[in-house]
Amino acid sequence: MFSGNKNLKKNESIPQQIWIFFCSVRLTVYTLVLLASTSIIGTIILQNGSPVQYVSLYGKGFYNLIQVLKLDDMYSAWWFLFLLLLLCINIIVCSIERLSLTWKIIFPQKVTFNPDRFKKLKNRETFTSEKGVDALAVEYQAILSKKIGKVLYEKTENGGVMYAERGRLSRLGVYVVHASIILLVVGALIGAVFGFKANLRLDEGATADTLFTTKTRTPIKLPFSIQCNEFEVRFYDTGAPDEFRSNLTIIEDGKESLTKDIRVNQPLRYKGINIFQSSYGAAAPDSAVFEVVDNTTQQTLTKRLAVGERLTLPANAGLFEFQGVMPNFKFREHNLGQAFFGKITLTGKEGVQIPLPTKFPTFDKMRKGQFSFVVKKFDQRYYTGLQVTKDPGIWYVYSGFILMILGCWITFFVSHQSYFIEIKTSDQNTTRVLVSGKANRNSYGMMLKIKKLVTLLKDK
Repeated sequence: MFSGNKNLKKNESIPQQIWIFFCSVRLTVYTLVLLASTSIIGTIILQNGSPVQYVSLYGKGFYNLIQVLKLDDMYSAWWFLFLLLLLCINIIVCSIERLSLTWKIIFPQKVTFNPDRFKKLKNRETFTSEKGVDALAVEYQAILSKKIGKVLYEKTENGGVMYAERGRLSRLGVYVVHASIILLVVGALIGAVFGFKANLRLDEGATADTLFTTKTRTPIKLPFSIQCNEFEVRFYDTGAPDEFRSNLTIIEDGKESLTKDIRVNQPLRYKGINIFQSSYGAAAPDSAVFEVVDNTTQQTLTKRLAVGERLTLPANAGLFEFQGVMPNFKFREHNLGQAFFGKITLTGKEGVQIPLPTKFPTFDKMRKGQFSFVVKKFDQRYYTGLQVTKDPGIWYVYSGFILMILGCWITFFVSHQSYFIEIKTSDQNTTRVLVSGKANRNSYGMMLKIKKLVTLLKDK
């Protein structure tokens, strides 16, 4: 990061003061510290939990504070997004402030060099040669041109000097890193503002086009429908689930657009929307086989009923209606599991609703009525729990990561290198050669390059 002027002058205009404020490296440090601190808070405090969970974990008073600051969904909170936006603006302004000077270094109108400066460098090597100045000048220019790049040669009173450089564009590495950070931040902002994370429960054979957000249960209507054709779950011998799979079809404009099996970590992706397999559960059966026992005559009657269908009891004693299924039925504070519900209406009497837990077939006999009912058979159906997400900023994030890798590689492994060679006639009828160079980073590596170049020049 780069900093601008540290102190605001009173005679500067308001736009200038705003510009200087966003150029401040101090602002960068403060923003990064705040982002890091709040991110730690976001990993400590439960995210996207239920109110009951927060009250039990932190107490009602702290839960109210969590709600006010949106610490339960911190990475989508307005103040966290504001910090990201502030960092983004800060990086852009700092980059623009410094870019003009860097641009002049990278693309000068005329390349010049100062021989005296190179002669004083610590990183230099000297040797002598029996060849003359002109011969060495031709040879060395050819070597520098091949190994380094374009060579500038100037004659002096008793010899000549030459200069070559490479890697000027490496000075843009820091701006590539800046651009990558901006893309990452912009991607995060776009995803937080225009994306969503929602859940969908879908029974086998059912179709839906409306989701509900994970946190607020806000409905979101999709531009297409999702149909669950089949759900399959396999279990280990211990009873734990081994694998569960959903066969889904995307229906758009009344036509089937795509059918695919999804599993955990194998989502369906369609037009920027991702559909993940997240959970499953037992769905309410739409029909079942009931056995009716007349406790007086011990006669039985067996029949399959659909939800809402009625059955005439033996001897026209009344009607039985299958009303539905409850996944968890509690009786005297005990959870009896899945239970079917029906309504008995005997002739001349008011209707009575009765529960029929599937784990306890004789449960209805405790009622001691004229008739008792047992659920004999039903087809177990499942629902698939889907997590549906949309993140329109994901490609900005991917591009940011690619640029980050490229920028770090340029910054740490590529440097702007300048090479200088002086050829000078000495008093002993030999030619003295001085080789030096500098780089904007990795001076030790540059020293090794100078030694290697000297060895090459000597061998030549």
